[in-house]
Amino acid sequence: MKQQLQELFAAAVAKLKRDGVLAPEQQVSVRFERARQKQHGDFATNVALSLAKACGRPPRELAQLIIDALPAAPKIVKVEIAGPGFINVFLAADSQFQVVGAIRDAGSGYGHNAMGAGRKVIIEFVSANPTGPLHVGHGRGAAFGDSLARLLAAAGFEVVTEYYVNDAGRQMDILVVSVWLRYLELCGEQIAFPDNAYQGDYIFDIAATVHREHGDQYRHPGSEVCADITGQDLELQLDSLIQRAETLLGQEGYRYVLGVGLDALTADIRSDLEQFNVSFDRWFSERSLIEDHHVDNAIGALAKNGHVFERDGASWFRSSAFGDEKDRVVVRENGAPTYFASDIAYHLDKLERGFDCLIDVWGADHHGYMPRMKAALEAMDYDADRLVVLLVQFASLYRGGEKVSMSTRAGEFVTLRELRQEVGTDAARFFYVQRKSEQHMDFDLDLAKSESAENPVYYVQYAHARICSVFRQAAEKHIDISDLDGADLSLLGEAHEIALVNTLSRFPEVVENAAANHEPHQVAYYLRSLANDFHTYYNAHNFLGVEPRLRRARVALIDATRQVLANGLALIGVHAPDKM
Repeated sequence: MKQQLQELFAAAVAKLKRDGVLAPEQQVSVRFERARQKQHGDFATNVALSLAKACGRPPRELAQLIIDALPAAPKIVKVEIAGPGFINVFLAADSQFQVVGAIRDAGSGYGHNAMGAGRKVIIEFVSANPTGPLHVGHGRGAAFGDSLARLLAAAGFEVVTEYYVNDAGRQMDILVVSVWLRYLELCGEQIAFPDNAYQGDYIFDIAATVHREHGDQYRHPGSEVCADITGQDLELQLDSLIQRAETLLGQEGYRYVLGVGLDALTADIRSDLEQFNVSFDRWFSERSLIEDHHVDNAIGALAKNGHVFERDGASWFRSSAFGDEKDRVVVRENGAPTYFASDIAYHLDKLERGFDCLIDVWGADHHGYMPRMKAALEAMDYDADRLVVLLVQFASLYRGGEKVSMSTRAGEFVTLRELRQEVGTDAARFFYVQRKSEQHMDFDLDLAKSESAENPVYYVQYAHARICSVFRQAAEKHIDISDLDGADLSLLGEAHEIALVNTLSRFPEVVENAAANHEPHQVAYYLRSLANDFHTYYNAHNFLGVEPRLRRARVALIDATRQVLANGLALIGVHAPDKM
């Protein structure tokens, strides 16, 4: 209905241009908002207020001219001027129910729009280091990023999702050392395992694979491996162990252990995400940026524009000239590129692939990284606004009213897999996206498992299942609910029906706003409201035990409700069950 109103008012504006009231070149955007109070009508627009100054007329006078120029519209029963010049529109009662047919005709496409048509967007999210299993913090980023991708696709954008595999750098060296030391223990060597190496049973599992496949081939005496490193700083000890692994294993052995660890952990992450209903179009290797000289090319692009300088044997990017708090190292004294240099190359690669917008979903602790990345894009002559960084806060788990302790350092964290097994994928995803991503969230495990109205995902899914049960009951009782397309919706008009249909008609606006603002939580919030309207209607009225014409109208209404519930749940990656 909002689109129809925009077309009617656009016709009125065009007439005023022909009549000389408005200049032909005047740019006019007619926007409608739903009235918050029924006495103010159904929709309102401030178009007269926005145009009054340009055409030199009082807003209320211009509002009246717009009203007088409106084409005839049977569905509009009244148009009035309010306040300083707002135009309120009152619709015929039965016009509201036209959306039922529109929903049933559009099916799974209802709510979609063409806002982003012709624009290519790449969303990079999760991108956890392949040094351990995903934990509950990664889960929130996964649910948010995937839901955002679904939303933007529904808004007409061409969306590509990408996981950036951090398979280069020091964390990979630490992974090799961690696996190798556990492997040596399995060979019977006595090893003082460093506290700052990677902990957790998964390291033992990878080490066991190495031992199973190669026996003692990579065994060296523990005394030789750990010689002369005690008493050093923890990080220096780790550096010494990395150097020793490179020497004793040799290039081939070192790359083998790295490959086993990287393949196992990446496969584990991929499996975890797929079972969380998250899949990526591409898994991008950081190592490929180095091996294919993309990092060198990116640094060269900065240097060509005069933004790289040498100091203390290292190469620095003059990012402070573009708003960053200080300059940043891109090549270390030893000639190795920094993580920042790889990130610059990665974002340059995405721009060169033709994406109009780069969306990065990062943990909130990466907030300070944003200015330097935007600085790099600007220094390479790209519009920094093409990069959009969305931050995701950590989630705290509660069980029995008590906070669940987590320590990633000791490997004693709650994994995403454990969360899924305890509450299910649907509950986890819904809970993760029901709040703004940048807000901290408390995840109540007991609530997520409860079958009650207080559990939002259960409440919404139960609404969908309840509607499906009405159709099953009709079939079991041989009640004819055919010809829903020909249902006489003018028979509807109860207060609960009006409330429900008004909420249904808001869904396209919710999708558009949620996509435009990168806020999947708007969909979750809407679904709770729609489920509440349906449950209230269900509890107050009979659908099947009424005369046939009214029955078809009511069943058509709840069938449209079922469709919108399913569409909304799909946007946040949650299933719409037929039974519960």
